[in-house]
Amino acid sequence: MEFEDLAEGCIAEILSHTSPMDACKLSLVSRGFCSAAESDFVWSAFLLNLTSIIPPSSIPSSSSKKGLYFNLCNHPTIIDQGKKSVQLDKRTGKKCYMLSARNLDIEWGDDVHHWDWTSLPESRFEAVAVLRAVCWFDISGKISTVGLSSDTHYAVFLVFKMINASGFHYHPTVISVGVSGGSTNSKYVCLDLNLKDNRLIKLPCPKVRSDGWLEIEMGEFFNSGLKEEQVHVKVMETTSHIWKCGFVLEGIEIRPKHV
Repeated sequence: MEFEDLAEGCIAEILSHTSPMDACKLSLVSRGFCSAAESDFVWSAFLLNLTSIIPPSSIPSSSSKKGLYFNLCNHPTIIDQGKKSVQLDKRTGKKCYMLSARNLDIEWGDDVHHWDWTSLPESRFEAVAVLRAVCWFDISGKISTVGLSSDTHYAVFLVFKMINASGFHYHPTVISVGVSGGSTNSKYVCLDLNLKDNRLIKLPCPKVRSDGWLEIEMGEFFNSGLKEEQVHVKVMETTSHIWKCGFVLEGIEIRPKHV
C-alpha cells in the first residue's frame, strides 16, 4: 500500500501531529492529503494552544477550523481586562503575547507631567503611553512562562513609535531580558532613527512592522515548559540625564523565534 492510499481519517490523524506549515505543504501531495489537511479534525488540534485560554465570547465565528486558525493568527485577541493580547504564530501554531503599556511598570507613568495615556486607532489596546518629558527613562515588566508554549525558543520585542521625539539620539538605551534564577542579557540600542551621534550608528536600531509600529528585539529565551519561571524585561536610559519626549509605547511582544 502506498502512503497516499491510506484512509483520509488516518492521514488526518498523522497531519494533526505535525505543524500548520507542514499540513499546508502536505496538502499538495494528493487529493486525499488535500482533503485531510482541510479537515476540522486537523486544525482543531492546532487550535488547542489558544482556544483553551480565550473566553468563548471572544472567539470569532468561522465556517471552518482552518479559517478560525488563520483568523486567530492575523487578529490578536485582547485578554486580561485589556492589558494583554494573545494570538497564534502562523507557521508553528504556538502562542504569542503582547503586554500592553498598562501591564508594564513605567517610572513616573502616573504623573501627567511626564506621561500621557491616550488612544490611537492603530493600536490594538485601548490606551498607549505617550512620553511628555523625563530624564529618567525606565520601563520594566514580567510574564510567567506558564502561559507560553513549551519547548519553544522565544524572542522579546519592544513595540513603540517616535512622534516628534527628542533626547534619544544622543545616548544609547539599555534593553534586557532575563529569566528568574538565570542570567540577564543586556545590550545597548538606539531607539531613534534620527541619529545625531556617530557613536550610535553601529548600534541595533528599530525596524518598521507591518502594522506601522516600530519594534526592536530585546533578547531571547527558551521555555522548556518543565517549570514555571518569570521572564523579566527592562528598557532604561538613566545615565545621560538628557530630557526625552515623543516616545509612544504600545507594549512588549513575546513571540516564537524562527531559526
